[in-house]
Amino acid sequence: MRLEFAVVCDYAIVDQYGKLSVLGIFQHIWVAQFPALHPRLHLVLRLRGKRTEVGEHPVRIRLCDEAGVEILNGSGTVVFAEPAAGITEVEAGAVLVFDVPFPHAGRYAFEITVDREVQATVPLTVAQSPTAGVGRPSV
Repeated sequence: MRLEFAVVCDYAIVDQYGKLSVLGIFQHIWVAQFPALHPRLHLVLRLRGKRTEVGEHPVRIRLCDEAGVEILNGSGTVVFAEPAAGITEVEAGAVLVFDVPFPHAGRYAFEITVDREVQATVPLTVAQSPTAGVGRPSV
C-alpha cells in the first residue's frame, strides 16, 4: 500500500463513485494573531495498492511543529474491498477535516503513516499577516 499523494486544501470531497475533487491547495496560512485556529482545514490522501492488498490498513495522522511538539493526531483504517475481475490495483481517497490550532508562527508538518510506515510529510507554514491590525483605530 502506498500513499500516492497528500495535500492540504480549502475543500475536498469523494463522490459516491470514488472520484476525488480538491479545491484550493496551499502550504502557507496567514493569521491575524497567535494563538490562532484555522477552521475546517482539509487534509486529502490518495492511497493505492495491489489487488492482493484488499482489507484493512491502519492510517495515522500527526501534526507537529518544528520542535516536534505534537499539535494534534488521529488514527483510523482504510478498507479496500475486493475489486471487480480483471482489476489489478485498488485505490481510495480520504478527506480528513480538522479545526487546527496554531499556538505560534513557524513550520508545521502533517506526518502520514500507513501500515505503520511513515509515507509522507506535508509541510505547512503559519505566519502573522503583515496587514494584521492595519486600518484599525488605535486605542
